[in-house]
Amino acid sequence: MKKGIILTALVCFTAPVVFGTIITNTNQSAQYLRLLSRGASTEIDAVYYNPAGVLQMDDGFHFSFHNQTVFQDKTVVNNFPFLNESEYLGEVNVPFFPSFFAAFKTGKFALSFGFGPNSGGGSADFASGLPSFETSFSMMPTMLTLMGLPTTAYSVDIAFNGKSVFYGFQLNASIGLTDTFSVAAGARYISAVNNYEGSIGNVMINPQHPLINPTGAMISAPQFFTLIGDPLTAALTSDMSLEVKQTGTGFTPIVGLHFKPVEQLNIGVRYEFKTKLELTNDTTVDDSGLFPDGYSFRKDIPAILAVGVDYALMEKLRAMLTFQMFFDKSANWEGLEDYVDSNSFDIGFGLEYNITPSFLISAGYLYTKVGVNEDYQSELDFQLSSNAVAAGGKFTINNKFDIDLGAFYVMYQDDDKTINYLIGPFLETYKQTSLGVAIGLTYHLTK
Repeated sequence: MKKGIILTALVCFTAPVVFGTIITNTNQSAQYLRLLSRGASTEIDAVYYNPAGVLQMDDGFHFSFHNQTVFQDKTVVNNFPFLNESEYLGEVNVPFFPSFFAAFKTGKFALSFGFGPNSGGGSADFASGLPSFETSFSMMPTMLTLMGLPTTAYSVDIAFNGKSVFYGFQLNASIGLTDTFSVAAGARYISAVNNYEGSIGNVMINPQHPLINPTGAMISAPQFFTLIGDPLTAALTSDMSLEVKQTGTGFTPIVGLHFKPVEQLNIGVRYEFKTKLELTNDTTVDDSGLFPDGYSFRKDIPAILAVGVDYALMEKLRAMLTFQMFFDKSANWEGLEDYVDSNSFDIGFGLEYNITPSFLISAGYLYTKVGVNEDYQSELDFQLSSNAVAAGGKFTINNKFDIDLGAFYVMYQDDDKTINYLIGPFLETYKQTSLGVAIGLTYHLTK
């Protein structure tokens, strides 16, 4: 009855906070969150988006710190008729989502370092639980009534909180083969941590029993089933708690190239190999028995191919286009990848315009298509295609210091799933919205 609280927890909350598909966060800089297209970046965030493009920066040291503040609502609507509520809201609040980049470039050689949350980075709080936690309890009034014990109501206290963050530490080396062509190679170390806390308790019902509850008042369900000689149901309706931490590490090889055939045009290509990632349970409390302490399972980060183009349409106006493919079907997710019909992808387009030499404005649009089918979706791990818009600006304080500001809003496409209960099929709908702001501070220590 209560196992639904964690049946899907092995794969939940490792989804990206805002941008990316299924696992990977692609929102790694304030520049990205004002343009939504950085595949051909030649600024400091090229460390992540276009490692070979770092060689387009000035000789010297470059340092950049970024933070994002994100607000997200994840809503599950279930039309199972016996539930007290049909809508369940999960709130994701991320006040601190940091990333950091550093680069040293001299001539045709550069070393660079990047840090950021490559997956997750937030905490999802379902204060009133989720439908699968509650459907079994919602059937009790009907079942007891059919047994000759008129029952009209139930109540249960349910809560679930999940936190997930996969921190990435990246190191690249970039080499210029010619004045117009450069290559890069690097690796990212992933440190993954998931934390889940859940509870189900205080299950109450109001059966009218001539001896135990003649007035039909609300009574403890475990107590009632114990008194009528049903210890199994009494155990199933007793309080349950869950507290588990999952950890794992992995490595991501990265290669890239950058081509600048003419002064106005930059072309960047980045390929990230699949990250083999195995997570292991560190279980403190597990009343369900489904999170055995020390159990390990795979949660790979898929390979990524990104191709970007940056072109100066005129002296003050630049346009940027980026395509990213996520090879989800080749990842190992303990069989969940079988419910992926096609690899996910996104296409981003950005424009920036220099109002003055020290101030520019920008805007961007991103379309993301996920390739999962209905069998993949669940209330704890649903993936939705989306349309996103962003805007922002950059202030060049002097030749050593820049400030980037960005704001974004993501509109997700609702998705439905038919769930078969004992009394028939019912529809469950998944909805989501995201918005946030970002700031980036960059310092250039150059000649």
